[in-house]
Amino acid sequence: MIPWIVLDTAPIPGDPGQLRLLQRGTEFSIQLGHNELMNSRLSGSEEALATLACARVGARAGARFLVGGFGMGFTLRAALDGLPADARIVLAELVPAVLAWGRGPLAGIAGDALADARVEAREADVVGVIRAASNAFDAILLDVDNGPDGLTRAANDRLYDAAGLAAARTALRPGGILAVWSAHPDPAFTQRLRRGGFSVEEVGVRAGRSRGARHTIWLAARPTR
Repeated sequence: MIPWIVLDTAPIPGDPGQLRLLQRGTEFSIQLGHNELMNSRLSGSEEALATLACARVGARAGARFLVGGFGMGFTLRAALDGLPADARIVLAELVPAVLAWGRGPLAGIAGDALADARVEAREADVVGVIRAASNAFDAILLDVDNGPDGLTRAANDRLYDAAGLAAARTALRPGGILAVWSAHPDPAFTQRLRRGGFSVEEVGVRAGRSRGARHTIWLAARPTR
């Protein structure tokens, strides 16, 4: 069997954890400790996060999306493929090295998505981007951590508590979509979304398009008025 090779490591700002980028042949993996966060063979649910949101609001003229977390670029690539030329995407990635990986060894996996002129990549915590915005986005796509139950960084819980959801609702335009990826179902989070004034759709998708673990995507819509 081909062994894994560690290509790079990266600290997580404000957290003692460290990310590792590994390669085995043509396969890549991003890991935190012994936990695998992403694998290049399994992109289905990350792509679905974007395609489901694009199907609902991507046809709007000048659609503006916010993507929280780059990962391996699957969500960003799918959003670009589903949006017209006049759309714009703000990508917020907390770990600078992850963007460097996306422009380097991982560039081919996501079709060099970071080089697309529609993308504004920011080395920033998506929490701050959301809190600074008002009626700014047609969709906010969160592929941050392991879902509403944070794994890599406790501070990520700020995205998913009542205050975080209120900020996301304010940042969305009327009828906009908050799309959230999770490795697991979370009925309590579904209820928090509803209490936060969203209409909620919960979708189960496969990690690898037609195979692999079943992940959860919430599509939470801000009312049109």
